[in-house]
Amino acid sequence: MVRSVFLVGPMGSGKTAVGRQLAERLGLPFADSDAEIEARTGVDIAYIFEREGEAGFRVRERDMIDELTRRDGIVLATGGGAVLLPENRERLSTRGTVVFLDATLEQQMQRTRRGRHRPLLATDDPRAKLEELMRVRDPLYRSIAAITVTTDGRRLASVADEIARMLPA
Repeated sequence: MVRSVFLVGPMGSGKTAVGRQLAERLGLPFADSDAEIEARTGVDIAYIFEREGEAGFRVRERDMIDELTRRDGIVLATGGGAVLLPENRERLSTRGTVVFLDATLEQQMQRTRRGRHRPLLATDDPRAKLEELMRVRDPLYRSIAAITVTTDGRRLASVADEIARMLPA
């Protein structure tokens, strides 16, 4: 059985883009929990937030992470808030190798500024929101990460190569 790799980190850290490259290098299938939720519901995450609130979305996310982490040998990009629920942290940390993609606030701002699909940043002060999210989430990412990689100013290939080298044999 090939151990799965689960990518966690803030919005704009590169989880989806790095995840695709890493999956290709490792010869594993790639999944993105947010994209899977959108595919199953037929609507985008912003719409789910609008209709069901963050709590409703987190229930959907919890169920999707439970399903996806049961698969053997996948690379999974999670949503930035996936670590908020204790059951998600437990499933991620026990069912695969968790990689925390760390990115500075400046990098997050740069990478998310054009995104219209990030409901938590639909605010007058996205920077303050990102700061608040990092205060809460950063310790949670670190608490379950087996590997931490900084993504600031780096090429996707470089980050994917570093993770591949650091994965347990």
